Amino acid sequence: MKINLIGVPVNYGCDKEGAQFGPATFRENNLLSLIKNEGHEVYDMGDIKIPFTCAEEKYAHHDKLKYLKPIVEYNNSLAHTVYNSLNDGALPFVLGGDHSLGMGSIAGASKYFGEIAVIWIDAHGDINTGETSPSGNIHGMPLAASMNIGDRNLTNIYFKGIKVKPENVYIVGARDIDKGEYDLAEETKLNFYTMDVIRQKGLGNTLKTIINKINNSNVDGVHLSFDIDALDMSVVPGTGTPVKDGFSLQEGKEIFTSLLKANFITSMDFVELNPVIDEEDGKTVKNCMDMLQHIFQSLKQQEHKKVKVHAI
Repeated sequence: MKINLIGVPVNYGCDKEGAQFGPATFRENNLLSLIKNEGHEVYDMGDIKIPFTCAEEKYAHHDKLKYLKPIVEYNNSLAHTVYNSLNDGALPFVLGGDHSLGMGSIAGASKYFGEIAVIWIDAHGDINTGETSPSGNIHGMPLAASMNIGDRNLTNIYFKGIKVKPENVYIVGARDIDKGEYDLAEETKLNFYTMDVIRQKGLGNTLKTIINKINNSNVDGVHLSFDIDALDMSVVPGTGTPVKDGFSLQEGKEIFTSLLKANFITSMDFVELNPVIDEEDGKTVKNCMDMLQHIFQSLKQQEHKKVKVHAI
């Protein structure tokens, strides 16, 4: 498979030092060689440029949303890079950085395919807005913005309006959810599989349900966005907002095995590693590299199919 690796060294969305070092850490741990060794054709597209903004100016462009202008700017660049990668017949694999990058990767995929599904695997819903967010951190808003909900600067990244319909959104593994997010999930009727639901239904059954729904929908592409905090905090202590009672490493691998075997994933994010706060033995980095190796092994079973560009 042809894979374009795209780094996004950003921490503005989480407003915590360290997430911006994720892409460099993955490269230093020989991610490119790992991908090549799994038989893929990989191109490192380098890093998206992140405009410098000092912490004292985080509210310069909005009284609630932190770092609004630089986040919009870099996401526009990311969206275009994702779009061009798809147009070139490659699978864009976006390395974070914090999860605010989801707006750009989804926008690029949406412009290419027209009708997409998004599978959002995360301990958090990331469907806050400026009105509901208790922190003002934009990494908690990308999925809402992609559904055209929230500040217009965020909803209009790359092109105006909705990028993914709520009925084509699948949140998986959420367990740290704000009240406003619960309300929005109920209002929009998106597919919301909290960890409690998954434990009741079973992970395998949940994944089968998602795969069947997507296969029976009219989407042309599927974006898979994975925040490592979906895994239990004992597995990934080196992430910005670790949460207990998450997936085990083996369950994380099961998720990718099932979803990639379904042969419909067309773009991916892997985000929220913070090597600065990792344990001394590099536990989080090691587990992430183990997960990445499993992903690229599983991708060998999936043929990436080039779909014609849809007019926007």
